[in-house]
Amino acid sequence: MPWEQQMEDLRTRVRDAKNRFRELPQTTRWGIWIGLEAALVVVLGILDLSLGVGAGVLVTIGWLKKISDLRIRLGIEIALVVFLLIVEASAGILVAIGLALTWVPDVWKRYAIPGTALALVIAYPYYVNHLFTVPLFGAFPSVRTGVVMLVYVMMALGLNVVVGYAGLLDLGYVAFYAMGAYTVAWFASLQFAHRNFHFGAVGVAPNLIGFHISIWLLLVLAGILTSVTGVIIGLPTLRLRGDYLAIVTLGFGEILPQIARNGDNLFGTGFNLTNGPNGITPIDPPGFGKTLHDATGGVLPDNYLTAANGERLFFWTGVVLVLITVFSSWRLRDSRLGRAWIAIREDETAAAAMGVPLMRTKTWAYATGAFFGGIAGAYFAAFKSATFPGDFFFNISVFILVMVILGGMGNIWGVIVGAAFLAYLDQAGLSTSGNWLNSHVLPCNSGAASIDRVFSHGCINVPLLEFGIFGVILLVVMLFRPAGLIPSSRRKAEFQEGVHDEPLYDVTH
Repeated sequence: MPWEQQMEDLRTRVRDAKNRFRELPQTTRWGIWIGLEAALVVVLGILDLSLGVGAGVLVTIGWLKKISDLRIRLGIEIALVVFLLIVEASAGILVAIGLALTWVPDVWKRYAIPGTALALVIAYPYYVNHLFTVPLFGAFPSVRTGVVMLVYVMMALGLNVVVGYAGLLDLGYVAFYAMGAYTVAWFASLQFAHRNFHFGAVGVAPNLIGFHISIWLLLVLAGILTSVTGVIIGLPTLRLRGDYLAIVTLGFGEILPQIARNGDNLFGTGFNLTNGPNGITPIDPPGFGKTLHDATGGVLPDNYLTAANGERLFFWTGVVLVLITVFSSWRLRDSRLGRAWIAIREDETAAAAMGVPLMRTKTWAYATGAFFGGIAGAYFAAFKSATFPGDFFFNISVFILVMVILGGMGNIWGVIVGAAFLAYLDQAGLSTSGNWLNSHVLPCNSGAASIDRVFSHGCINVPLLEFGIFGVILLVVMLFRPAGLIPSSRRKAEFQEGVHDEPLYDVTH
């Protein structure tokens, strides 16, 4: 039996089991859930007391919305917040903020929830060192990890335009990321030593060889050049559909990293475009220069690398870039072009019959996604002050695609959550959770364990299982929430009701 049929049969069994569970009386369903959750809390508490307490708090918050009596619900919430304030003040404050938002009138929630989330993100560098330790996952992400998470959020939002809006499976998105990174590297480094051109660069001597252009201009240039690259790639490939399109984009995603890897002698001409495996480093830092720094009373920093709060500046700049990406994605989704993308995603033949120009509309999707991917790559290169061919493996394309699918294709907020969560796991979460697993569950002899083996002396090197773990997460989501963790209303309706045509009259008789 083909694996597609096996997966469909498994989905059917899961759906039938869920339907049978829903047919049970409400008290029976609630009793089963409470029993399972209580058992889970007890088991986790045996392994780690803080993990059990955390699970108990989450379970309690989940059941609060079931309480119809507002006075009882408010009393439980106050008791829960007081308990957490005594145990861990930072956890109590965060829970208090979250519970307070549930009391905001529905008409204001669409502004209160995003506004509160944005305020917490902007202030994050100030309170991150005072936050509680999350059971299993350890400390909250550092500011530096937060910058990487923001970069991945930008790339995931760009891919969401291609995959989530237009329904075009792109397995070569890493090519746009690479193009943006190398654009900054070419024009803000010593790479082209036979030139001496300076325009708005900070932190470099006026007589330093090479191109040295302001990073802010290069971010825009990277987006434009990457968009052009997306159009060039898209024109010969977007006539294809489905698996064929995925295979061709995969090919382009492999070609550009190979060019980067062998670009120190491009096509045997001796021209050094990418400096080959050694990469290009250092890259000029972002900043606004001494003139603007003095004119604004120090509000605009002169040089991010020499500033005392350099990592915070990178973080806040990343937040601004993500906000621009979110606003652009939101406006594009509701525009005429965005509706054309969605029409192509739902039924390409019907969209063409209704007058949607397929090639032009698909190319716009490809160029838009490439634009944001290029800016993300450029900013990440400026943050690391280097770019290397090893940063652009095929795994990155799959990783970003998993972020979009996990969060919910087509839904901006879902993609943000999926990208931030998986980026955190990639940067710190898996390593921390692996350490917890080895110290609390497994008979691990860390002193004798090998760092380059998955299993060694009772220990598990969890980061080596990274993509296997992501695959399991994706499989579970596809089985139980095929529309993603936070799906858009349209995508959710498509999965629940389907978009299949009604059978013809002469077929049913």
